[in-house]
Amino acid sequence: MGQMDDFRWLWKSGPGFNISGDNVTVLHEPSEFYQHLKDLTDAANKRIVLASLYLGDGELEKNLVSHIHAAARRDVEVRILLDYTRGSRGESNSRTMLTPMLREFSRPSPASGPDSGEPPGNQVQVALYHSPKLRGLLRWLLPQRWNETLGLTHLKVYLFDDTLVLSGANLSDQYFRNRQDRYVVFRDCSQLADYFAGLVAAVSSFSLQLHPDDSVALGRDFPVHPYKGNSTEFVAAANERLAPLVRPNGLEPPQKSPGDTWVFPLLQMMPLGIRQDQDVTERILARPPPDCTMRLATGYFNLTQRYADLILGNPASKFDLLVASPKVNGFYGAEGLSGVIPTVYTLLLRQFFSRIGKSESHVTVGEYERANWTFHAKGLWLWRGSQPWPCVSLVGSPNFGFRSVHQDLEAQVAIVTSNKNLQKQLHHEQQRLYDLSTPVTWATFQAPSRHVPLWVRLVTPWLRSLF
Repeated sequence: MGQMDDFRWLWKSGPGFNISGDNVTVLHEPSEFYQHLKDLTDAANKRIVLASLYLGDGELEKNLVSHIHAAARRDVEVRILLDYTRGSRGESNSRTMLTPMLREFSRPSPASGPDSGEPPGNQVQVALYHSPKLRGLLRWLLPQRWNETLGLTHLKVYLFDDTLVLSGANLSDQYFRNRQDRYVVFRDCSQLADYFAGLVAAVSSFSLQLHPDDSVALGRDFPVHPYKGNSTEFVAAANERLAPLVRPNGLEPPQKSPGDTWVFPLLQMMPLGIRQDQDVTERILARPPPDCTMRLATGYFNLTQRYADLILGNPASKFDLLVASPKVNGFYGAEGLSGVIPTVYTLLLRQFFSRIGKSESHVTVGEYERANWTFHAKGLWLWRGSQPWPCVSLVGSPNFGFRSVHQDLEAQVAIVTSNKNLQKQLHHEQQRLYDLSTPVTWATFQAPSRHVPLWVRLVTPWLRSLF
């Protein structure tokens, strides 16, 4: 790995996959992402594995489902994992989008039925993850949207044969039109693809299975129901399914590797006892290579206290943070309590910014601004010394906030590469994002639109644990 020796410790954190950086493509626009999903679906020959928070019900989503449906008719195996609460929201939802396809491929048998837990037929299967925390009276009392705050699956995996697309984007029209995210395509990477197919299969195994009649039931091969069974037993059994996925495939990298790029999957599933991503992220922030620069983006600025302390307490490294301005926050203009969330993020950013003056300005913050767009990108880029391009990047679903670390199921990868073309792609990716940013100064918070009411200040310590 040569210059990548600073990251040899990653081999002890979990499995790593050696690939050619020439097989990695970084996309930039939501429309590119959507077109790739359709093109890869049309080209698939053996499997399509999709994991997302939810599937929208608009025309673009219907068109994508029609392509998936056509692939299933070509005998392509389809596996879809979504969140139960988010996927069940409203009368028209992810479930109603997918049950017609399930009905077509239903193969009734004595072992299948609404109470068996076994979805009829194996061609198309849809799993809905249900948080073990949402149970008892809470499950019946919490309304839609609020029932999602206790935890959900936030995984974003889009896999077609041996090609993998990792992103933070969901399968919804705004993510295909004008909601900025990141999209990295790994082509012809069979072992990496198998890993993520295994991850989706593992989470699906302890999720509820969707049936053609829109009923759900737990699969027969998992012993504990997520909200009817004992929560401690459920967590232990789920952790057992996930444990092989965080086990290192070696304590030291091989002496010679054919590829110039290593990819390390990182899981964060604190409700199920998995904190791999948190440990790796903290190590990168706490002990980076000497004289390095890091750029960190998040659509929801709610850093954990530990992440914030590490960034502010490391003057040997330069940090450039990119966050959403209030108008490009996904909750801007929302009804009810959700509409105050951008103001909460403004307060959290101000509190963080007030600490920067004490850290000798090795930390800068910019706000993403783009008319009629929202900002959902997240991740990290790292440059060693005076290198012109980043050699490390984190990309996937985590937002570096409280929910990502403590509440939800998350996955991303650490890309460590010496491939110049891939480094240039990653550099161009972040530059496009940062070029649309405005520096945050104290004047930013003096604008009338940034006023934070007293009641928001009072409820923020509680609200930040929900969003």
